Parts: sequence; C-alpha cells; structure tokens
Amino acid sequence: MRVGLLGLGRIGAFHAATLAAHPLVDDLIVADPVRSSPHGRPGDPFEADAVVIATPTGTHAALLREACRRGIPAFCEKPVAGDVKETAEVLEAARGHRVQIGFQRRFDAGYAAARAALREGELGELHRVHLITADPAPPPAAYIPQSGGIYRDCHIHDFDILRWVTGREVVTVYATGANRGAAFFAEAGDVDTSAALLTLDDGTLATVQGSRYNGAGYDVRMELAGTLGTWAVGLGPRAPLSSTEGLQPPGEAWPDFVTRFATAYAAEIDAFLRGAPGLCPIEDALAALYVAEAAELSRRERRPVEVAEVREATTPRP
Repeated sequence: MRVGLLGLGRIGAFHAATLAAHPLVDDLIVADPVRSSPHGRPGDPFEADAVVIATPTGTHAALLREACRRGIPAFCEKPVAGDVKETAEVLEAARGHRVQIGFQRRFDAGYAAARAALREGELGELHRVHLITADPAPPPAAYIPQSGGIYRDCHIHDFDILRWVTGREVVTVYATGANRGAAFFAEAGDVDTSAALLTLDDGTLATVQGSRYNGAGYDVRMELAGTLGTWAVGLGPRAPLSSTEGLQPPGEAWPDFVTRFATAYAAEIDAFLRGAPGLCPIEDALAALYVAEAAELSRRERRPVEVAEVREATTPRP
C-alpha cells in the first residue's frame, strides 16, 4: 500500500515512524515545506492509496476536501476545520468517502475497557463522570491565539471520549476558567486553568478540569461512578499523583501526550490502514466540537449553555 503523509511536526514525525514500520505500507510518501524525515520519500502524497493529514489546523479542511475529491481514504488529526461552519461543510463534502478523525483516546486500552464495563453492566447505573486533562507546561505563546482556546484545543478530547465511553450526549454545559500563569493566555482571550460541569441526556453529571501548568507531569484521567462500582482510567504507575496516605507512583510520570498515548496513536493508524468500520467519523468530531463551542460560550458569558443552542445557531437555514 502507498500512503501519503502530510506534515512532519511532532505528531507527524511519530506517524511517519509508525507508517514506515507498518506491514501494510510498502511506499511512504512524505510532504512538509520545512521538515524532512528519514522515513519515506518526498513526493505528492495524493498519489497514494491513502493519506494521513498531520499539518497545521488551518490546512485540514482543504486537504480533506482534496482527498475526497480524488477518492482517497483520509486520516486527519483533529480538528477537521477552524470552526463549526467549516466542519459541517467538510462533512457534507466527505459524505460517501472514508474519513477518520484522530481522537486517539478511543484506541487506548483503559478507555476501551471502561466502555465495555459500562455497557456490560459492571458499574450499574452511571451517575457521575470526572475527566482531567492537564499539561505539565504550557505550549509556545505563538500557538495560543490560533489554538481555539483550551476547550476547543484540549478538552475536545474529553468531550469526545465522554460521548464514546458513555454512549450519551451532552445537553448542557456550565464552564469557567482562570489565568494563573503567563499573560499570553489572557491576551489571546484564553485561560490556562479550566473547569466545567456537563449534564448528559440521561441526567448523568460530568465534571471536566484542565490546566496548562501541571508540574507533576502529563495527567489524563477519567473516573466513572455507578450504582455497582467505580472505575478509573489513567491511574497507572506513571500517573503524576502522590497520596497523603503514603502511596507514591512507582514509575516516572508521563512527560507528554505523545508518550502517554503512543500505543493508542499506533493503534488508530493501524485501524485506518486496515479499513476498520465504525471509527471516529467527521460526525463525531462535529458533535464534540458543538460541546467545546458551548463550553467556550459558557465561559465567556458566565452562564449555562444548552448544546442545542450552539447547534441551532450554527446550522445553515434552508
């Protein structure tokens, strides 16, 4: 199989190594205007049998449209596009084409096990969910103005995995945030610390917390509490947590998201190459984006926001 890879940044370089080592890939074509890779050869990635898009956010929509125009299956890192309107437009353009969006937590063994346990009744009736995504250090200042903000850039992974694990939809969001670190977050209209309360369509409550300054390490967890049990994802030996009761993590804390989810990133690429059905489509990416938009609106206007309000406001009128 010939595979084209667009973008050789941090995650693109990881995908290059994964693709070059994959047994189904016998020709890897790489394209990046600035970087090179020891994996693959330069060329036109759209002359391949499938493409992997790992370029900057602003290029995703156009590249996805081109892949669909040529009838080439496409894997694309999130987000699909810069806003809801363009995401919906790409969705329409991609109907009938095989497109997978990169929400790698779906391919992490811990989240998959929690999803199975919930569906098999091991937790009983789900009442509460808690999610955390905390980076050990902030990204570069230049990244923040074009990131979309912490809810769209960071917590959209929490919103997607919440929907995927529980099988429920978020109906209401009440979000807030604070600036406790560098001034460039506030200057960009963003926050470096976040918290949100979400209500699901069956009444289940979910809380989301985040930080760009979690000095202990990269911390990503999910807790699901039901009437028969409580399960946690992310409490392995490298979780950056210490206990006042004397329990200490036996291993080095996760340093970043690529290291934490390396196995999941490889698994999602493998699933894409093998054409596995039912992976993360654009529809799911759009659904998570609706929640992120509601969270950002709630934070800015300091009020609860119905996700339906965002959906209706951004749906084109006939």
